Amino acid sequence: MVRPSIATCEPSTRPCLATRGSLPRSRTCASLLFLCLLLGLTVFCSDANPCDSKLPLLPSSMRAFFLLECNITLTDLPDKTMEAKCLQSMFELIDSGFFNETKIQEIAKGATEINVPIYRANRKLVATKNGGLENPSPLVFNPSWNREVRRVQGKRFKYPSASGVQLLRDEEDIAFMSVLELGELIKTRQVTSEELVRIYLKQLKRYNHVLEAVVTYTEELAYKQAKEADDLLSQGTYLGPLHGIPYGLKDTITVPRYRTTWGSTSFKDQVLDIEAWVYKRLKASGAVLVAKLVAGSMAYDDIWFGGRTRNPWNIEEFTTGSSAGPAASTSAGMVPFAIGSETAGSITNPAARCGVTALRPTFGSVGRTGVMSISESLDKLGPFCRTAADCAVILDAIKGKDPNDLSSREIAFEDPFSVDITKLTVGYTKDADMKVVEVLGSKGVIMVPFELNYTVESVQGILNFTMDVDMLAHFDEWQRTGQDDLYEAQDQWPVELRRARVVTAVDYIQAQRARGKLIREVEKSFTVDAFVGNVTDWERICMGNLVGLPVLVIPTGFKNITDPPTNSCRRRTTINAGIYAPPERDHIALALGMAYQSVTDAHRKRPPIDDLGPDDSIPNPPRALIPPRRLHI
Repeated sequence: MVRPSIATCEPSTRPCLATRGSLPRSRTCASLLFLCLLLGLTVFCSDANPCDSKLPLLPSSMRAFFLLECNITLTDLPDKTMEAKCLQSMFELIDSGFFNETKIQEIAKGATEINVPIYRANRKLVATKNGGLENPSPLVFNPSWNREVRRVQGKRFKYPSASGVQLLRDEEDIAFMSVLELGELIKTRQVTSEELVRIYLKQLKRYNHVLEAVVTYTEELAYKQAKEADDLLSQGTYLGPLHGIPYGLKDTITVPRYRTTWGSTSFKDQVLDIEAWVYKRLKASGAVLVAKLVAGSMAYDDIWFGGRTRNPWNIEEFTTGSSAGPAASTSAGMVPFAIGSETAGSITNPAARCGVTALRPTFGSVGRTGVMSISESLDKLGPFCRTAADCAVILDAIKGKDPNDLSSREIAFEDPFSVDITKLTVGYTKDADMKVVEVLGSKGVIMVPFELNYTVESVQGILNFTMDVDMLAHFDEWQRTGQDDLYEAQDQWPVELRRARVVTAVDYIQAQRARGKLIREVEKSFTVDAFVGNVTDWERICMGNLVGLPVLVIPTGFKNITDPPTNSCRRRTTINAGIYAPPERDHIALALGMAYQSVTDAHRKRPPIDDLGPDDSIPNPPRALIPPRRLHI
C-alpha cells in the first residue's frame, strides 16, 4: 500500500505583495491548511497520483491561492515536526495556540479519522437543501423573562401500603430493605431515622475499602437531619415515605459546606456554596444525606482521583459509567437509594453491571441546578434503588420545574401504581430477555415483536459532537490552562475535548438538525406503549439520550463469572433488561417493572461481598485489568 504524501509549507521568499491583514505568508498558508482540516477537505495526494498541478484534490480556487501564498513541498514521509509547526499557526487563528506539537498531531489525526466522516454523514443527511425549510434543530430558544413556575403538576402518586412490615433483628437485613419498607418502619416508630443513619454509615465504612465508592461521609449533617426528622414525627408531622430515609448523592451534585469534587484531581478540594435543586427536593421530603458518592472523573467512566469503583457482584470487575458510587453503594446495601446522573450511559450501564433497579427519566423531568454540566440538552438525574416501586417514590419527590434550569419542566406523570397493564401493548426486541417477555405476558400484557426503526446512521457521532462540544464549553479554561494533563485517564476526556476544539459551529448545528430528524423518526416508529430490550447496547444508549426516552433498568438473573478463581466462587455476572417508554410516559415503564418484580426475586438478591466462597479472597488487580469504556455522566 502506498503511503500518502502531505503538503507542507515554508515561509515564502518572494517579495510580499500582500500579507492578508497582519498574517505573514507562512501564517496564511497555515490558515488555509487549517481551513481544510475544519471543512473536511482532503489535502493529500499519493505517489500513484502525481502532483504536477499541486494539491489536485482541493477546489481550484483554493489550490491557486495555495500556490500564490505558499511554497508547497511534497514529501513521501511528512516531517511531523514541520507539520505540527504549521498546525500550531492554524490553532492560533482560533485562539488555541496552547496545544503542544504532540497534542496537535493527535487532534489532526482524530479530526481526520473521526470528525470528518461525521461532518459528511450529517451534511448528506440534512444539509443538501438550502433555506433551512427542513430538519430544524431541536434546540429551541425561549426569550421569556418570566421565571414563574406554572403549576401543572398532577396529583402525587398513591403509594401502596407496606403495612405489616416488621423490624428485622439483623442490621444487614435492615440495610437491604426497600425504601417503602423502611418508610413504614419509621412511620410506625419501630425504628428512628438516627438508628438508620447509624446502620448505613456502618455499612458505608465497612465496604468502602473494597468498593472505593464513597468520596465524603456527611456524618454530621446526617445525624442533624435525622434528629430533625425524628423530632417532626414525634410532633405528629409525617412528610411521606422518604421521611428519615438515608441516601447518597453522586459527587457532581452540590451540597453546601461539603466538597463537590466531580471525581477529579483538579477539583478534589472544591467546596461550592450551592444547594442543588435535587438536594432541596429530597430534603423537603425528609430524606437524610449520609454520603457523597463517587463520580468518575469529571463524569467519565468509573476512574476517579481516589481509585476505581468496583462491582459488588464481582469485585474483580469495575462498575463502568460515571455514576459508579451510586450504583455500587445501592447494590451493596450501603444506602437504600442514591441519585446518579446520565448523559450517555452512566445510569443504565452501572445499574446493569451492579444488579440494581434504576430509572433514567424523561429529559427535563428533574431540575439540574447545582449539578456539574456536560451537556444542557442531554444531562439527566435519576434514582438507583432496590425496586421499581422505590424508583417511582423517588421520581415523585424530585420531579418538577426548577426555575434556574431552563430545560426542566412540570410533567404531569400519571400514577404508576394505578396503571392497568392489561391494556398495554408492549414490544420486545430481538435482544430482549425473554424471561421478562414471558412474565409480563403471564400478567396480561399484550407482548408483540418490535424493532425501533430510523434512517439516521450517524447517531453515535451526533451524540459525540453534542456532548464533547458542550463539555468543552463548560471546561474551556481547564483545557487552556493545561489541567487536562493531570486527568486520571488520558485516553478519555483529554483526547475527546481536544478533538472537539476543531468541530465547526456549522457542523455542530448540522448535528443538531440530524438529531431533530432522528427524534421525528423515532416518534413515528414508536408504535407500542413500551418495549423491552437490551439496556447496554451503545447505539441504543446514544439514541435514547438524544431523543430523551425514559428507561427502567431491572435485574433479571445471574450467571457464573468467566474463569472463576475457585469452583466454589460466589461472584456473579448480572443479567438485566431495559423497559423503554416514550417521553413523559415514565409511569408505564415503572408499572411494568413493578409487575415483573412482583413475581420475581432477582432484585432482592445480595452481592457476596463478605461471602466470596472458600479460598476466594478480595483481589487487588491493577487499574488496567479492565480497560475503560466510553461511558459518561
